[in-house]
Amino acid sequence: MTTDDGAAALDRLGAGKYLLVTTYKKDGSTVPTPVWVVRDGDALGVWTAADSWKVKRIRNRADVLVAPCDVRGGRQGEDVPATAELLDADGTERYRALLARKYGLLGRLTMLGSRLRRGRAGTVGIRITLREPRTP
Repeated sequence: MTTDDGAAALDRLGAGKYLLVTTYKKDGSTVPTPVWVVRDGDALGVWTAADSWKVKRIRNRADVLVAPCDVRGGRQGEDVPATAELLDADGTERYRALLARKYGLLGRLTMLGSRLRRGRAGTVGIRITLREPRTP
């Protein structure tokens, strides 16, 4: 993937309403999950419950696949190889703000409900950077 291809992929994936993040179980099987997404410079940002299986799988294996999708996880494009990184409290707070801005009233209400239900430490931001596809 050239730099231009990477920027175009980031633009396309970050502009969508949902991103399908596919993580890997220890046995190598995949688990796709639709999440909200924002563009964050040269990366994508998502946000999820800190105790979710998705977070546990990323801790074990940081490589993921991402693709545009609908609210139900229906893939709307090709998978792109990427690397996921769990963020600290400051990075997570930044993603909360970016998502609240992108998703408007629904985003702000979702962030508020999550904070009331789980507290600030109950969620985590995930920074996703696209990788060059491996050639056989």
